[in-house]
Amino acid sequence: MQARKERLMTQIHSELALNGAQELINKINDKCFYKCVTKPSTALSGSEETCLSRCMERYMEAFNIVSRTYAARLSRERTEHTFDA
Repeated sequence: MQARKERLMTQIHSELALNGAQELINKINDKCFYKCVTKPSTALSGSEETCLSRCMERYMEAFNIVSRTYAARLSRERTEHTFDA
């Protein structure tokens, strides 16, 4: 029973991670494309590529900071909950 529960939890964590990554990609596409590509054409200009790259890096950095902070908070809450029990 415990092994089944652990497999289920692992699957849920994987699906949540995938959903988070998909959400990040969608946000990057929406925000960065509209910000950087003002006149869509068949190819990106050098300035558009630079803008997209920088925009993507900022979103990735922000996502990583939020993810680390959230994970630390969950860990802290689990520890506090363990001591309360």
